[in-house]
Amino acid sequence: MAMSTPEVTPNLSDSNGNEAGVQTQFTIQEISDLLPHRYPFALVDRIIDFQPGKCAVGLKNVTINEPFFPGHIPDRPIMPGVLIVESMAQVGGVILTQLPGMRGIFFAFAGIDGVRFRRPVVPGDQLIMTVELQSFKLQRIAKMQGEARVDGQLVCGGEMLFSLSDYAIR
Repeated sequence: MAMSTPEVTPNLSDSNGNEAGVQTQFTIQEISDLLPHRYPFALVDRIIDFQPGKCAVGLKNVTINEPFFPGHIPDRPIMPGVLIVESMAQVGGVILTQLPGMRGIFFAFAGIDGVRFRRPVVPGDQLIMTVELQSFKLQRIAKMQGEARVDGQLVCGGEMLFSLSDYAIR
């Protein structure tokens, strides 16, 4: 009597549980296709990890050439906290544009809650921002939790709200 060979189903997900064929990283050019922000306000250089409908990790290389450093603070350049939060929001924007039916739709920053700044971000730092989608209601309002780190140390964290805008991304 011959034994039957069990049917093998290929594993279509990677080590993070993402389905095969799902984009998990985005270049600056791809981010520019998704978000309307341009220099000097494009504050995410790359998405280094992305889980659709869940979370994204973005990277910002902070250099002395940033346009805000000459005025903030001239003798001790520090990245403004509001721009750290905006960087996290832009990572959140990538998450939103990748939800079903949301490509080309812009979500405006609608609010922040519980944001705290823990340490300064200075030229030479690499800002790593992790943003997690917590809720998306009526395809209009999103709530996300974000944190920014440098060298593994927490720099900033808090909750962000986004609202559907009538601005269309071209």
